[in-house]
Amino acid sequence: MTAPPRADRGARALGYRLLGRRLDYLLHLRPAEWPIMAGHTLLGTVLALGLPAVLRGEGLAGWAVGLVLWVACLNGGTLAINSAFDRDEGDVAYLRAPPPPPRRLFAFGLGLMVAGQVAALALPVTYATLYAACLGMSVLYSVPPFRLKARAGLDWVINLAGFGTLTPLAGWAATGRPVTTPGLLLALGFGALFAALYPLTQLYQFDEDRRRGDRTFALVLGMRRSLSVALAATLVAFALFGAAAAVAGWLPAHRWRIAALGAALLAWGGVLVPWRLRWAGMTPDQHQRGMHLALGAWAVTDLAVVLGWGW
Repeated sequence: MTAPPRADRGARALGYRLLGRRLDYLLHLRPAEWPIMAGHTLLGTVLALGLPAVLRGEGLAGWAVGLVLWVACLNGGTLAINSAFDRDEGDVAYLRAPPPPPRRLFAFGLGLMVAGQVAALALPVTYATLYAACLGMSVLYSVPPFRLKARAGLDWVINLAGFGTLTPLAGWAATGRPVTTPGLLLALGFGALFAALYPLTQLYQFDEDRRRGDRTFALVLGMRRSLSVALAATLVAFALFGAAAAVAGWLPAHRWRIAALGAALLAWGGVLVPWRLRWAGMTPDQHQRGMHLALGAWAVTDLAVVLGWGW
């Protein structure tokens, strides 16, 4: 077994002892992101069935399979083919000190996504259609000559659509239930919220993206305008959440639900406003910490939405 190229410790070191270089394939699926992707996918399931029904395991055979396919096959495969062409040397989202991409990483990632698509045909047709749409977007996003991730603005649109909106809709579709108007507004709101989050994931990678020649959305905008866009997109997201609340008939009786949404908006403001004011003096590590704080605000928003619509 070939030794790891760096002094890996802990779980990664154990993984290399057990799997050898095959572990590199698993690492490039970035399993550290899977809980976040699973949570966002499961959000749609909770909105469709209600949290008590999900906890009781109603419809488990369908939506659990959909969850695994979306998280491990589609998302994991997407990140693998992304790594196959990026060949990052520095930290990337959800993977510190990435190992060199294995020679067959692209084939591995694409094969995993295609296998998931085949399995998705056994689930409701809306789910299989959403999976196919995201598979196509993933290839366009990462693979030359398309490589939309290197085309400022298009990278943003694909991510806000794929992760932000289509992921919770897939969790809903896996249940077989039709999407309601409030559910659609919530999914669009999460699309806008990911429009806020996406440039934040690129701020600490400015130097590496510039060196590679990628014209990412955040790099073209610059840090100041990226943070301004994040603030504006967050306001759009919560306007859509408010519209979903109005359609659901929350006003005026459900003040605690409105308060939960307000708390989530304050969480975002607590991250973005200081960041927007102090960006010029921040280091890449501080920008990376800001991204992690934004992920925390996202989790608060998920909780508010579950309390509001899934309980």
